[in-house]
Amino acid sequence: MMLSKILCVDDDPITLMLCKKVMEKAEFSKEIDTAQNGEDALKYFDNLKEMQNNNTKPVLPQLMFLDLNMPIMGGWEFLDIFSDKKYHTFFPDLKVIVLSSTIDPKDIEKSKSYSMVIDFLSKPITKETLKSYYKS
Repeated sequence: MMLSKILCVDDDPITLMLCKKVMEKAEFSKEIDTAQNGEDALKYFDNLKEMQNNNTKPVLPQLMFLDLNMPIMGGWEFLDIFSDKKYHTFFPDLKVIVLSSTIDPKDIEKSKSYSMVIDFLSKPITKETLKSYYKS
């Protein structure tokens, strides 16, 4: 079953492009939105909250791929802010997969402290990796 929408957050345009290509090939999601860093991702979610407050029913992302090391606002800072109930109330079903170029056991452990984080993967994402998240 294809997801209706996902969000990829990464500061590298090549990573975002590859992510989109792999997901399109895998028919993983109908829509793929992107953000350049944690701050852009928060603005993205603020915009969705605003739409919900105005009785519009936006398509919410079900899954988010999040890079850790980004300028302006990194993945950890994003997760700290997003874990707050003012976001969690609006997006209780959002699941996050941390996508990082470094697999540090401390980072993997830290990611487990966030209830919305369901996995920690090494870049780049592959079609095979995505297949493990299919609910067929």
